[in-house]
Amino acid sequence: MKTYVLYNSKSNNGAGKAEAEQLKTLWSGRTLEFVDVLSFESYEAFLGGLAPEDEVCLCGGDGTLNYFINAVDCDALQNNIYYFPTGSGNDFWTDLGKKPGDAPELINRYLTDLPTVTVKGKTSRFINGIGYGIDGYCCEEGDRQREKSDKPINYTSIAIKGLLFHYKPTNAEVEVDGKTFTFKKAWLAPTMKGRFYGGGMMATPHQNRLDPARNVTCMVMNGAGKIRTLIAFPTIFKGEHVQKKIVHVMKGKHVKVRFDRPVALQIDGETVTNVLEYEVNA
Repeated sequence: MKTYVLYNSKSNNGAGKAEAEQLKTLWSGRTLEFVDVLSFESYEAFLGGLAPEDEVCLCGGDGTLNYFINAVDCDALQNNIYYFPTGSGNDFWTDLGKKPGDAPELINRYLTDLPTVTVKGKTSRFINGIGYGIDGYCCEEGDRQREKSDKPINYTSIAIKGLLFHYKPTNAEVEVDGKTFTFKKAWLAPTMKGRFYGGGMMATPHQNRLDPARNVTCMVMNGAGKIRTLIAFPTIFKGEHVQKKIVHVMKGKHVKVRFDRPVALQIDGETVTNVLEYEVNA
């Protein structure tokens, strides 16, 4: 049996390998073979060359997991897949109740029966959630800043400035399992497989990613002005926002969200711009 540690040498400004090598200490009892994902053609090709008893550890962030679940038929996986977070937000890791420095976690059971999202005619799987509204704006603005500087992105600062000055709420139409709801002045309208997104925001505190019924949760924050929304916004980090009158939570298997003007959207942290609607099937 071999244990392959997959990392991206270009991630985190070239620190991908160094971060992955923390496993030499955490997994000191194993013989590890480090493999740069840039050295092989595809995940499918790499996994196809493994013996069934070989193990794989993915190193990266939520974007790495999203890429993997869309590149591989996870329902047909034969090998044990572990995960070790070396990204910035690591919302999947947080949702598992893990902390920085914890040993890798076996994640095969989290990779199957994943929901899909369709945006601009393209359908893909997601593992954490879809952010739509000011959360998508924050990712869009973070991407702009990243193009100009190597400094860490402060998404909290972006969100506050967006709420006060730059982002305008929209009217939203949300359909959940055939029932349609309308919301004026919608600031957020994510649909979640897990509880966390955006680097620690507990958008849907009662969502269970292993829910036997395979439901997802749509949360809408709407109706309030800038100051009231700004006051409520920090409570998302503890999941306390769901107790407020400006928040609506809907659970189901089919969710469609439509805004009355195009805004940015994020899928597991990856930005899609100028989106009018998205559709999720659990």
